[in-house]
Amino acid sequence: MSERLIYMPLGGAGEIGMNAYVYGYGQPGKERLIVVDLGVTFGDMDGSPGIDLIMADVAWLEENRDRIEGIFITHGHEDHVGAVGLLWSRLRAPIHCRRFTGALAAMKMDEAGQPSDVIRIHAPRPEVINAGPFQVQFVPISHSIPESAALIIDTPAGRVVHSGDFKLDGTPVVGEPFDPQVWHQIAQEKGIKALACDSTNIFSPHPGRSEALLAEPLAAFIKAQPNLVVTTTFASNVARLKTLAEAATAAGRKVCLLGRAMRKMVTAAVETGVLTDFPAVIGSDEAAELPRNQVMLIVTGSQGERRAATAQLARGRYLGLSLKEGDSFLFSSRTIPGNERGVIRIMNALSEKGVDVFDADDGFYHVSGHANRPDIEAVHDLLRPGIVIPMHGEHMHLRAHAKLAAEKGIASVVATNGTMVDLTGDRPVVVEHVETGRTYLDGNVLIGAMDGIVRDRIRMALNGHAMVSIIIDENDAPLPDAWVETMGLPERGRAGVPLVDHVESELADFLTRADDRLIGNDDKLEEAIRKITRQVSMEEIGKKPEVTVVISRLAAD
Repeated sequence: MSERLIYMPLGGAGEIGMNAYVYGYGQPGKERLIVVDLGVTFGDMDGSPGIDLIMADVAWLEENRDRIEGIFITHGHEDHVGAVGLLWSRLRAPIHCRRFTGALAAMKMDEAGQPSDVIRIHAPRPEVINAGPFQVQFVPISHSIPESAALIIDTPAGRVVHSGDFKLDGTPVVGEPFDPQVWHQIAQEKGIKALACDSTNIFSPHPGRSEALLAEPLAAFIKAQPNLVVTTTFASNVARLKTLAEAATAAGRKVCLLGRAMRKMVTAAVETGVLTDFPAVIGSDEAAELPRNQVMLIVTGSQGERRAATAQLARGRYLGLSLKEGDSFLFSSRTIPGNERGVIRIMNALSEKGVDVFDADDGFYHVSGHANRPDIEAVHDLLRPGIVIPMHGEHMHLRAHAKLAAEKGIASVVATNGTMVDLTGDRPVVVEHVETGRTYLDGNVLIGAMDGIVRDRIRMALNGHAMVSIIIDENDAPLPDAWVETMGLPERGRAGVPLVDHVESELADFLTRADDRLIGNDDKLEEAIRKITRQVSMEEIGKKPEVTVVISRLAAD
């Protein structure tokens, strides 16, 4: 049986976030595997109430973990490295990354109680990592976090380039610039069989802008503000943090970093040498004592996270600091789709305090970390791949990217999560669909999306909950009353009497009429009680609550 080269996304293809990709080479069903990225996305109250993090379901990988040669992390964003500590124990393969990414991955492993000594730190190309049939190189590429890397994956079937997240930025402020000469050389060495490419900004028609272009408008903005200035951006955007801090210092303001993620990211960047000459910062105590026009806060929470510093300042006070009328608050970030309501809620709360709110919609105070359509086309032209595999995007992004490749005469395929693609020939061929799903971090426990926990939580949120307790004596005779407690339901219904009283009355009447066979069968009795409770509630309040029935049987003396 001939060997083949396969690609399969488990997360990040058909959605933005929780990236996890698999490459394999070998005989069908026996391929040696490498994993690229293990990321997370965040839960929301609409679809996953109470869920802290969401990541790809790695059940297929776990079943085949004896075939995994290594895990390669392209960069340190949460949607690429955030699940490393949570999922590593299921895969138990070496983790390969660059130094700054490795520092962040080590934090994730430590937090999850996993060994950080499985992390292997590598220099960029020309260093080669041998992983079974794969030879992998990290190639510096510009993005909105330092030491981002694309991967060159050499296989017996040809060379694959996995772009990771990227933009074409020759002056990224912090981190390495995009170097077209390097990529031209990479394409000339062997030719590119396949390019798995970032699709995030495929609908943005204009070339991307450099991070360096923000320095002047940000400096002018901060200098013009009369009172306290607060700015928020992604904690991982170290270049933006440096630009903001330098602009504040030039305007005669002291800089205070608020939020654990912000401080950890700056510390990691300094310790690994990717961030130098960062302006001195002060603590919250000192910031509270200084005149308001001499301070700028850089805070976490640009995406509306309810526990981050931005949300807490919008609600009231945070570490002794509060906002007042005439202060200025700048969102130097793009709102990720799905987070709009949370961000707008915070903006309105700030406005109610009299704070002047500014966002990045005009383009002066934020640039994207992802390549726009013309930049993606330029990479196609530069690398001239035989196959383009759109990744990192929702379905419409992947489809538009595939159409773009087809217009250039490049073979392509829309491969969403669980789609296994054979890349061995001149054209991609879908050969299998693996069942994929999501894994949730609920508190400190990992649960499956199909476990029913989130479904039950959503049902209770929509319909409320009723608990019914009955007691049956040793003669299989129920005591005359049922006790009902409700949560999340109106106190009174259409009849004008308490809902609890109405349900208890109907249940008591039912129990006095029930025959011995029903009373003696817990399952049937529970079903009947649940049905009556929901029917009465529907008649009274128009809702069928989730019902828990507790049947207690008294033992004979």
